[in-house]
Amino acid sequence: MMQIMEGSHAVAEAAKLCRPEVVSAYPITPQTHIVERLAEMVADGELDAEYLCVESELSALSVCLGSSAAGSRVYSATSSQGGLMLMAEVVFNVAGMRQPIVMSIANRALGAPLSIWNDQQDSISLRDAGWFHLYGEDVQEMTDQHFIAYKAAEQHDVLLPGFVCFDGFILSHTYEPVDIPTQEEIDAFLPPYVPYNKLDAKAPISMGMYAPPPDYYMEFRHETDQALQRAGAAISAAGKEFGEMFGRDYSGHTESYRMDDADVAFVALGSLCGTVKDAIDEMRADGIKAGLVKIRTFRPFPATEIARALAGVPKVAVLEKNISLGSAMKGAVGPEVKDAVTGTGIDVYSYVLGLGGRDIRKKDIRAIAALAEKGVGNTFYGLRTEVL
Repeated sequence: MMQIMEGSHAVAEAAKLCRPEVVSAYPITPQTHIVERLAEMVADGELDAEYLCVESELSALSVCLGSSAAGSRVYSATSSQGGLMLMAEVVFNVAGMRQPIVMSIANRALGAPLSIWNDQQDSISLRDAGWFHLYGEDVQEMTDQHFIAYKAAEQHDVLLPGFVCFDGFILSHTYEPVDIPTQEEIDAFLPPYVPYNKLDAKAPISMGMYAPPPDYYMEFRHETDQALQRAGAAISAAGKEFGEMFGRDYSGHTESYRMDDADVAFVALGSLCGTVKDAIDEMRADGIKAGLVKIRTFRPFPATEIARALAGVPKVAVLEKNISLGSAMKGAVGPEVKDAVTGTGIDVYSYVLGLGGRDIRKKDIRAIAALAEKGVGNTFYGLRTEVL
């Protein structure tokens, strides 16, 4: 049913429809409205789940880890340094113990200095933790991605956790029309959780054991990497099935916009893609052949899809709402895009912009296209001119 909803409340509705048995999260800006709404749902009897109030985000994800290991479908949500960064130790443990937890990330900048506004540094900083990463462009997409995330995570040849990432405030606090499926529809798409294994006193097993160097630590890392690659196929299959049921196809890990004859292509994640599409339409009207490749799945990285989408484009501008400090390309996404098209003659440039919530306007997108055409890149865009 189509409704006008705040993004956070749409995410809470999606989480409820997935029937989690345990919810544990700690409120932090700009994620707070999600867990507030879920707490109301549990208190009002709308959601039959245990809602555990804890003293920190470290405890929140620890509760989720234990509950998942005991065989429950679980959900959490977080943001930034007070949340995701405080969870970091457990984030790695969740993946290493192969627990299919889904967690919403309302992306927010990291300190210092303190910022409550949006960029994607928090989730990007944990790109190597073993979770798959989905990024939503608008409220509808980020809502739908929760259903797909659970479907993929719980496949027995995957059994890995997933982040569903969306830009804090820009999407979490924005009201947009969103089609919320019925419970019956989601029950038909997402079956009850059947754990591959679980902690049971009657059939004891161990999880997350000590692994000295001669034993199996490297093999566990290898298997997690292989499972994350399999997650790509599971996400695609779930996205295709979702499209067949609901008319919104998410089978691709990327989405192309006006790429058929593009001379310059942008690559971006999240809500920025909407601004880029508008800028491209204006540039096209002025005779500038620009296009966009939106990355929907960042982990596992869709290198083959990226290479196919960018084939024949001479210049590529990767728009980075993160900073990989000390790297030559400045952002974390650019090197992966460049690696995907190695040997094709495509020039890939990285542009760090919008950090800490700084505005990104259509004129900025046009200016970056001009820089890429000139071969000027791998830099910050939009710095204040005065020396700090």
